Amino acid sequence: MGQAAASAVTGAAMRPGRVRFGAVWVDALTFGGALAALERLVASRRGGAVFTPNVDHVVVADGDPRLRDAYRRADLSLCDGQPLRWTSPLLGLALPEKISGSDLVLPSLRLAARRGWRVYLLGGAPGVVEAAAARLTAEEGVTVSGFASPRIGEAPLADEAEVVAAVAGARPDLLLVCLGAPKGEIFIDRNRDGLGPIVSLSVGASLDFYVGHVKRAPRWMQRAGLEWLYRLLKEPRRMARRYLIRDPRFLFILVRTLLEPRPKRVIPPTPE
Repeated sequence: MGQAAASAVTGAAMRPGRVRFGAVWVDALTFGGALAALERLVASRRGGAVFTPNVDHVVVADGDPRLRDAYRRADLSLCDGQPLRWTSPLLGLALPEKISGSDLVLPSLRLAARRGWRVYLLGGAPGVVEAAAARLTAEEGVTVSGFASPRIGEAPLADEAEVVAAVAGARPDLLLVCLGAPKGEIFIDRNRDGLGPIVSLSVGASLDFYVGHVKRAPRWMQRAGLEWLYRLLKEPRRMARRYLIRDPRFLFILVRTLLEPRPKRVIPPTPE
């Protein structure tokens, strides 16, 4: 788990507290603290990986060593799910806020525009990154150094080495990876050396939401932790297995973690 963190209250350099759900550690950061940590990570010029775990990530990581390893090496792991926030006090450390990838994208890109960071957009449905790049440039003043929609992990397969070389060659400061989970997280972790000093965010369908290609759940459903229900009702065939069969395993993972000694599931904030 990463080195970048901060105390938004005191301004002192601090690593945030962290709490573990199964194999996934989550940083106890507010939204403002997450943006500040992201800014320091980019400024460090050493690259990094930023993930936004939810219940499904916790369940998948429990059985997928590739995703477990990706989370183990992540620099920031931000709570993207009300169930994680609600159950975190049981484990010994309350997560202060839900910070979904979709909510983080636009503030991060506006920060990029203010700081003059170069941004690369990778993934999404055909036409989405092109539309997002045009809109971000025109409306937000973001410097988009490149974009692509390769079919990584799907037929016909993209040449991953060529994709990574193209991203690195565009010299972005920030890379938005919109390949979905766990593909995005695994792609970022597998290619950290090739990407070099680029901070990569795995943000799923965030650009699809941004350009209106996919409609997001109403805000009240997001706050109530019912975004999963909205997606299930919209795409029952695709989402039923995930939400009705796979994700209930989260409760067993939570109980199993709760039975472990507290020092193994909670790391309090510490000075850098």
